[in-house]
Amino acid sequence: MRVILDSNVLLVSLPKLSKYRRIFDDFLNSSIILIISNEVITEYYEVISRFANDVVASNVLELLLIRANVEKFEIYYNWKIITEDFDDNKFVDLAISSNADYLVTNDKHFNILQDIEFPNVKVISLDNFLELLKSKK
Repeated sequence: MRVILDSNVLLVSLPKLSKYRRIFDDFLNSSIILIISNEVITEYYEVISRFANDVVASNVLELLLIRANVEKFEIYYNWKIITEDFDDNKFVDLAISSNADYLVTNDKHFNILQDIEFPNVKVISLDNFLELLKSKK
């Protein structure tokens, strides 16, 4: 399963005692393929360093950049679908260009994607994605 994790989804999946740790563990066990871009990696670093620290952020990014179950894509076209928080478009553009199975987020700005037929982006909430992972094992 090829997925894009919104930065807050990645952030809450990191702590060992988090109820969402299963997501990061499945990534570590290569049960999921994480799709990234330069813009997404930059945001991951900013968010993790803000809520944890620079060392944790650097370690997570280093891990992401060396894993075989990470696919890196370059974005060549910006769809500009999300207008409420333009910064969220990096995840949408990545989902479209990579043909990801899911974009995992709890951000309400992504709800607009349910109302458009094209391009098709499958958005799934954090809790629903966690249930999906649990049902696969």
